[in-house]
Amino acid sequence: MNIKHLFWILFLLNLFNYIDRQVLYAVFPLLQADLHLTDLQLGTLASVFMLVYMCYAPLVGYFADRTERHKWVGASALVWSAATLLCAGAKNYASLLGARGFIGVGEAGFTTIAQPFLAEHYPPHKRAGILAVFGLALPLGSALGYVLGGFLGLHWGWRAAFLLAGVPGLVLGILSFTHLQDARHLHQNSAEKPSKKDYGALFKNKPFLFICLAHAMITFITGGLAAWMPTYLHRYLHMDVAQAGSIFGLLVIVCGAAGTFAGGKAADKLLRLTPKAYFWIMGVSLGALLLPAWLGTHTEHAGVALVCFGAAIVCLFLPTGPVAAALVASTRSKVHSMAFAVNIFIIHALGDALSPLLVGRASDSWGLRAAVLGCCLAAVPGLVFTWLAARLERRNPEQIG
Repeated sequence: MNIKHLFWILFLLNLFNYIDRQVLYAVFPLLQADLHLTDLQLGTLASVFMLVYMCYAPLVGYFADRTERHKWVGASALVWSAATLLCAGAKNYASLLGARGFIGVGEAGFTTIAQPFLAEHYPPHKRAGILAVFGLALPLGSALGYVLGGFLGLHWGWRAAFLLAGVPGLVLGILSFTHLQDARHLHQNSAEKPSKKDYGALFKNKPFLFICLAHAMITFITGGLAAWMPTYLHRYLHMDVAQAGSIFGLLVIVCGAAGTFAGGKAADKLLRLTPKAYFWIMGVSLGALLLPAWLGTHTEHAGVALVCFGAAIVCLFLPTGPVAAALVASTRSKVHSMAFAVNIFIIHALGDALSPLLVGRASDSWGLRAAVLGCCLAAVPGLVFTWLAARLERRNPEQIG
């Protein structure tokens, strides 16, 4: 299998994975007006996706490590893309809620498998970098979701935004069946296939668990901001839906991509000096985002606010590659999909399955400005979990999880 073909198919799938996920947030004001929804109901649309996503991940992770993973990748892309098209045809809040749940099924199947599948094709000293480049799909896809969702929603309605977002994943899903191959499965005997007991071993792997918990705090903040920042810009900086989606999308593209790329490259270079490199990047990024988050929510000047939010986004995306590389390094190769499945469950159960809903609830009570700042304070426990992971890290994952 050509490694370039492998990378680009997975990268493009990851790109549309985030476009389909984030386009919803750009059309929040339109959905609210059309379907007469509260902020809590809007937040629940985001949270139901994450609840399904995190609960399905451990199931697909177990079977993926025992079978041909590229088939799971293709099938997952077809499922989430079809569900996105169902969002376009939703007649009411209940049908839209159900379609969002099925997007969670498809995207969990892909995300559980894609990063370890890709990482196995590169040596350890290049993994943080390549996973960071792969992770650029997150800011790029998220930004395109905001931009396309805002533009299409403003001119042709929110249904057109979902319709356009859903089609490309169908094509890429078919390409996954025809152009990818799981070489590990071809050489894997029955003794090397994981069992259900391996999930128990992962939960005894303390460094792995603390990496997941630190990642959960990053995800809590990212999920809360992703869901509510376009609405924040619309509500407090007086932008229309298209402007809010486009400007926040541009911030995510520029600042998110810069943070993701810089974090991966810095981790690979720092790894030559210290085995704790991944944790240093995670800790510095969590600590550094607090000040710009506070400043951004305490200024009335739009330009200053956007600069501050951009700096916070850089910090949020710095750990993208290092976290993925740390998860690979802390677990055995035969359970990589299972490990990422556990990580997905933890980060979303404690992260963005809760934060959009909680930010919406806090916004209803105290205003969106206070809710956004409160969301960012999750960086404090994130720092504690990062320190614990670094302190307990072991060098031989084959003996643990």
